[in-house]
Amino acid sequence: MRITLDQLNEQHSLVIDRLEILSLEGQQYIARLHGPEGLKVLSDRHGQACLFRSTAQVQALLSAFTVLQTEVVHPSAYHEMIGMTETDVEPLRIQIQRRRS
Repeated sequence: MRITLDQLNEQHSLVIDRLEILSLEGQQYIARLHGPEGLKVLSDRHGQACLFRSTAQVQALLSAFTVLQTEVVHPSAYHEMIGMTETDVEPLRIQIQRRRS
């Protein structure tokens, strides 16, 4: 599912359980929000995922919201190497913020 910044602003007292900042090729990032309604990708009004140039840019944009945990997620490219056997490789997750309860 997708959600826009305008839709986020309409939800009063919104708590984002986990913000995943997913690293993409070309030094770009997208934001995945985990909340009471499940996983949502931050998107523009046309339904396209919002692309960011840094993790700080994502965090600054969402700084007005309560975010309990933030992780930067780097998917592994190892499974794409020629000659490698197909296996599930977990992405690297780096926790950069967690609120104390």
